[in-house]
Amino acid sequence: MISGVIFDMDGTLIDSVQCWQNADRNFLTENGITPPPDITEKVKKLSIPEAAQLFRDLGVNKPADIIIKRIEELVYEEYASSIPLKEYAAETLDILDKMNIPCCIATANYRSLTDLILKRFGIHRRFRFIFTSEESGIKKDDPMFFETVRSLLGTPAEETAVLDDSLHCIKAAKKSGFFTVGVYDSSSSDWSRITECADLTIKNLKEFTEYLKAQDIQKEEQNEY
Repeated sequence: MISGVIFDMDGTLIDSVQCWQNADRNFLTENGITPPPDITEKVKKLSIPEAAQLFRDLGVNKPADIIIKRIEELVYEEYASSIPLKEYAAETLDILDKMNIPCCIATANYRSLTDLILKRFGIHRRFRFIFTSEESGIKKDDPMFFETVRSLLGTPAEETAVLDDSLHCIKAAKKSGFFTVGVYDSSSSDWSRITECADLTIKNLKEFTEYLKAQDIQKEEQNEY
């Protein structure tokens, strides 16, 4: 039975992956560098400081802190105005509230952008807390990342669902004993491998709420006996 939920944000709760793909390429282009074909695949597995170092390795002649700030600037306006919620995101939070299941966000994104978009949609206070790689210094593919989040949420790992659209994060959470839920994103090239690895895969968040409701019905039936 699911007693807690850890949400990834980008690609899981908000439809922002294309925004980041454009930002990586635009940043390299404005610095006179042709983006490698696999730049998106490389960057999505990195922390913010690691991504800055990658850009330096590719030839960007700027300090890491300047690179980090510029990338944030490139995506800020879209977070402030145009990036949408994933379908059924708000309804999923409503269902979790009704079922008294606590949830939080665990993200590799900037804390500033995370706060910005969640407040824009009025859902910032729907989560117990927000945990970021930026603030903690722990990468999302480190099993300790999710274990630290779980300890803050206060639910057993085997009863805590980790919803994420990235294969490396699903693998890290599964290694630590979490119930892993692979969330489909149209930009992902790893979907087939996610379906093989995750405990549950969903094409949209409504499918997750249906799974929760089915478990709730099963629990009520067991209590009747």
